[in-house]
Amino acid sequence: MHRIMIPVWMGMLLLSACSGKPEKNGNPAPGKGEIQGSGQVEAIYEEADRKIAEEMLQELAPFQGEAVDLLVARAGKMFLETPYVAHTLERDSEVLVINLRELDCTTYAENCLAIARTVQGGAPSFDRFLEELQFIRYRDGELDGYPSRLHYFCDWIRNNDQKGVVEECAASLGGAPLHKEINFMSTHPESYSRLDQDPALVEMISEQEASINQRQMYYIPVEKLGELEELLKEGDIVGITTSMEGLAVMHVGILVRVDGRIHLMHASSAAGKVVISENTLEEYLQQRQTATGIMVARPISMKKP
Repeated sequence: MHRIMIPVWMGMLLLSACSGKPEKNGNPAPGKGEIQGSGQVEAIYEEADRKIAEEMLQELAPFQGEAVDLLVARAGKMFLETPYVAHTLERDSEVLVINLRELDCTTYAENCLAIARTVQGGAPSFDRFLEELQFIRYRDGELDGYPSRLHYFCDWIRNNDQKGVVEECAASLGGAPLHKEINFMSTHPESYSRLDQDPALVEMISEQEASINQRQMYYIPVEKLGELEELLKEGDIVGITTSMEGLAVMHVGILVRVDGRIHLMHASSAAGKVVISENTLEEYLQQRQTATGIMVARPISMKKP
């Protein structure tokens, strides 16, 4: 399939829209939330976020015995119609931000996974949810400044595989090596408020990119999705790979089956909310010029269902 490059400014827009990273001067006001201590984790959230989380945990509690991927899909469906809003994680200093009222594609997937793990782990609570989300969002589960956040999905999937949260399984499903040089953030620091303000952060991000570039990544090309679709599971978290320079992944979502076919459930900037794609995943990707395939993160159950 012939693919064309899009202008770099549009690439920046796609990245910021999907992964919650701001363009210059795009940092939103902090909002009403304040940093609060909750158990072992400090986080910023509003009471509405706590209420949403606790209601979801209560509703999902009867399904605690299910595999965690099925719980991810259940949580994802509970977020349907939630408004899409980018950049909700950005603050002047790095802190665990909880916003269940507004989601982008990455925070949507992270929150669903954290809720699913909280339910499956037993004795679900808001405090436990905060611990799970921090463990998922940050390198080795440790929040230590802006560079500790797993900004690139290809890095997110590798680190969460190492932590035993997901299985990075494109290779085992019959995928192919993905040859990309990852450098978008360090080569476009003006597009990120924190990087634009602090050159030392750019150097740290550049070192992380160099580490990523030493790894062998795998993906399932669009051309192979038809023959491999039956191997995909409801609740798999996928990163849509891209031909855009400097990036491996441009969008993130959760897989669900509709009438026996795999579809994408995601926080869509185009729809302005969380939706399930009208077309199959294969058709969805074929309609996007820069989409090349998917990386697959399969959630790992914390205990045998």
